[in-house]
Amino acid sequence: MATVTEVGGIKTGKLLIEGKTKQVYDVPSMPGHSILLNKDRITAHNGVRAHDLEGKAKISNQTNAKVFTLLNRAGLKTAFVRMISDNAFLARKCDMVPIEWVTRRLATGSYLKRNPGVKEGFRFAPAKVETFFKDDANDDPQWSEEQIVCAGFKVNGVTIGQDEVDIMRQTTALVFEVLERAWATRKCALIDMKIEFGVDADGQLLVADVIDSDSWRLWPSGDKRLMVDKQVYRNLANVTAADLDTVKRNFTWVSDELDAMVAPTEHLVVILMGSASDKEHCEKIAKHCNALGLNAELRVTSAHKGTQTTLHMVSEYESVLSELVFITVAGRSNGLGPVLSGNTNYPVINCPPVKPENVEQDVWSSLNLPSGLGCVTVLYPEAAALHAAQILGMKNFLIWSKLRVKQLDNFSSLIMADKKMRGVRSN
Repeated sequence: MATVTEVGGIKTGKLLIEGKTKQVYDVPSMPGHSILLNKDRITAHNGVRAHDLEGKAKISNQTNAKVFTLLNRAGLKTAFVRMISDNAFLARKCDMVPIEWVTRRLATGSYLKRNPGVKEGFRFAPAKVETFFKDDANDDPQWSEEQIVCAGFKVNGVTIGQDEVDIMRQTTALVFEVLERAWATRKCALIDMKIEFGVDADGQLLVADVIDSDSWRLWPSGDKRLMVDKQVYRNLANVTAADLDTVKRNFTWVSDELDAMVAPTEHLVVILMGSASDKEHCEKIAKHCNALGLNAELRVTSAHKGTQTTLHMVSEYESVLSELVFITVAGRSNGLGPVLSGNTNYPVINCPPVKPENVEQDVWSSLNLPSGLGCVTVLYPEAAALHAAQILGMKNFLIWSKLRVKQLDNFSSLIMADKKMRGVRSN
């Protein structure tokens, strides 16, 4: 493939690297960025099998953009920025960690050859994560995490040690789980997939390179016979033009299905406050809800002073929405949460605006409930939002994904904070 000087209206600089299926260019006008240009080329078995496939660059680019856009929406740290043409996208420039991270839900393919005695279809729970050193000459040998740490790869100024390996392992599993849930909405089973990581100029570990139909095994309805991934191409004894057309149709189908992968938006967190003086507390709850992808609405009502109005308000929401959570904010004697809990089948979360000087008295009415009521009580706005997200995330893969990413961020932040703190101190 010849070098190019412009892609999507952006002038390219030096050709940084050329692989079997893509070229990577520097972008002088945008420091810290690069352009990945796909080729109309399909390969297998580390390039031993290779064919031109007209239109593959466009399909792969679209698939990759849709996948990374989903991961970015979930809050994952990736190198992907945006598509800039039919066959290219803009990304943060990274030096790549020379390891492929593979996640498996079911045992199949090479795993069975490396682990005789394991039956095909054995389900890994949790999903199994494996690592392979990128070395075409030796067919990308499997490596242990200990080998990765001992290799001491220096990538963009970052030494890949146990901390980085721990973060990459957790991120790899999370990427798989997010996409597994997303594909489940299309009745497709994500069987296994591979990803790679890069380190940008700021020293950030990012999910990088590409994720497309070359990256995973995907079985509609969980049926291996219906596979729509590159394994179809790998399995061919002889490759004909008709076979290549079938592979292309499969790849197109995958890209189209990604378009239909839309998280439902018909949900609502109703934050009911007993007094407008609690607005600041409720605004904090709404802010945390929005950060987790939740729709939120604030209302003012009092179960003590306007019981019928409160119940009518609840009935209105129940009549139009099936994915609904109520968060009640009431100080002093909290009648709002218990009254709602006794009159609705939807979840009710108490989050009283307690003050340090009277926290024990104000929170008691939210905790000491009559029998038959099931509303929970939390004290902090973030906790109320997180609990609502856990409820609504059961049927919404994007909300669920944002929660999992938040857990990953907590995990990674602790590791990096500990890394900075380490070291024996002496007089």
